[in-house]
Amino acid sequence: MKREELGDLAVFLIVAEENNFTRAAARMGISQSAVSHTIRRLEASVGQKLLNRTSRRVTTTEAGEKLLETLRPSFGQIDARMEELRLLGDAPRGLVRLTLSKTAARTALWPILSQLVRDYPDVKIELSLESRLADLTEDRFDAGIRLGEFVGPDMVAVKIGPQLRMAAVATPKYFEEHGVPEHPSELDTHDCLALRFNVRAPPYDWEFEKDGMEIVKKVSGPFIFSESDICIEAAKESHGIAFVTEPEVRDAIKQGSLRRVLADWCPPFDGFHLFYSGRRQVSSALRLVIDRLKYRD
Repeated sequence: MKREELGDLAVFLIVAEENNFTRAAARMGISQSAVSHTIRRLEASVGQKLLNRTSRRVTTTEAGEKLLETLRPSFGQIDARMEELRLLGDAPRGLVRLTLSKTAARTALWPILSQLVRDYPDVKIELSLESRLADLTEDRFDAGIRLGEFVGPDMVAVKIGPQLRMAAVATPKYFEEHGVPEHPSELDTHDCLALRFNVRAPPYDWEFEKDGMEIVKKVSGPFIFSESDICIEAAKESHGIAFVTEPEVRDAIKQGSLRRVLADWCPPFDGFHLFYSGRRQVSSALRLVIDRLKYRD
């Protein structure tokens, strides 16, 4: 293998992880054109198309997926060993301030961070649980955790969880009384429990996609919430249909207290990412948090 090909493979791995050239470029601190050039060079070298490109996302071809199966464990072992070497002479210590949603804390972080502070008593972690998208610099956070689509292109982003799907749910009682929507257009006749993540922004639109058709619904109903927890409680009390991430209601669906609809209109999308400014120095404590949270397939 030529030396430059190793670097090209690393770029390919990051693009495949991010499913997006812009986010991959921001993560590596290089231009998007440089990323595109590297991928073209690698594809020419192996004689196979490795990525399918669309206006919205990047996916791996069959050849690309086979290459990933080899690269992921190999680069994962290299990353883990490099991190061990970094930490040998610099025992992690200090405070790490994170801004994140309650959903991210429950579904992606808590078990890992709980063990981390036991392993490293000199590391302290502050969790600011809020749905609004905080300004890291203004609010003096070290990093934030949000869904991939909400991470700005000027941030370094690290994937910390698998892809997610949205879930439209309500109680069996609600559907008995109001009928079961079989198409997103039918939501116009239903009570929908909206979420607004910023007081200055409109309620979040519900996005659906199936067979290449995209539908964006502006919904209305008896409540608008800023947190999904109380939104789900309202759904359990038959106030209407909630539209939240699948992990938040998985148990309720299994138990039968909530019923899912329109599942075939809810494709997977980028899950949670940890993001931070590439212009700031990363402390040993934050580097440790990143390494522990980094998602490995």
